[in-house]
Amino acid sequence: MIEGVIVKPLKKIMDERGVVMHMLRKDDPVFEGFGEIYFSVIFPGAVKAWHLHKEMTLNYAVVSGNIKLVLYDQRPGSKTKGVLQELFIGDDNYCLVKVPPGVVNGFKAVGNVKAIVANCATVPHDPAELVRIDPFDKKIGYDWDIKNG
Repeated sequence: MIEGVIVKPLKKIMDERGVVMHMLRKDDPVFEGFGEIYFSVIFPGAVKAWHLHKEMTLNYAVVSGNIKLVLYDQRPGSKTKGVLQELFIGDDNYCLVKVPPGVVNGFKAVGNVKAIVANCATVPHDPAELVRIDPFDKKIGYDWDIKNG
């Protein structure tokens, strides 16, 4: 695990009317503050990477479909600097993933349906706060292809 990353299983409550999917409450120990909530739709096989937020803490949950969330720690002074972490989250593993500022992150929809990723961010989106990195950046060296075998 990357230092500061938290993975918390979430509840789905189902009855004959449908499903309630919990995500985050202000009295939850992982809650830091509210900036905005947004949803990112990603099509099968597409990659949305890499992103690095200087100030924003991300709180991801996949409300439909499945993704491979990949994290890379390039923070100076971090105990886990250089560590890469893969998480498969969504319908098959409903959880909240808290990603602290400075941790590079990206995701890819897995399976044959689009995925909907919710993010409850601690600060409102600000383009000056976001650093984009090419998904095939050699420094990170991550292979987004499916791993068979």
